[in-house]
Amino acid sequence: MNGLPDVFNGQVHRAARYGIPVVLGLVYGLWAAANRRDGGPITGWNVLFGFVTAIAFIVLCLAVARFAPLLKRELHSLVKSAFAGASVGFLYSQTGASVLSSAGLGVAVTAAVFGVFFYRYYTREDAVGNRVR
Repeated sequence: MNGLPDVFNGQVHRAARYGIPVVLGLVYGLWAAANRRDGGPITGWNVLFGFVTAIAFIVLCLAVARFAPLLKRELHSLVKSAFAGASVGFLYSQTGASVLSSAGLGVAVTAAVFGVFFYRYYTREDAVGNRVR
């Protein structure tokens, strides 16, 4: 068993801490650019929009991952779910949907994700906010 790599060591976690948001951001930027061009030709502005969207997503994702765990469980859940809802709402808005329907979808996703995250954090922390193992 000495020949097998330790896939749960600190180096793998450090690489994943930055690798996952970068990959998610690139996929998100590609998706947003594809939604925006609506099957039309790929232009330089469309590519630029995709990269700017990807960079914004990566920066926000890293900020949420870094600072949200420092908050109480309610705000922790709200910050992560608001990021998810805003991301989905923005993607939907790039399809040409109205602002009201995009905001409505974003709020619905935020509420659903908030319920999941709040339940997860509520059942894994004590009353003070310390993790229960």
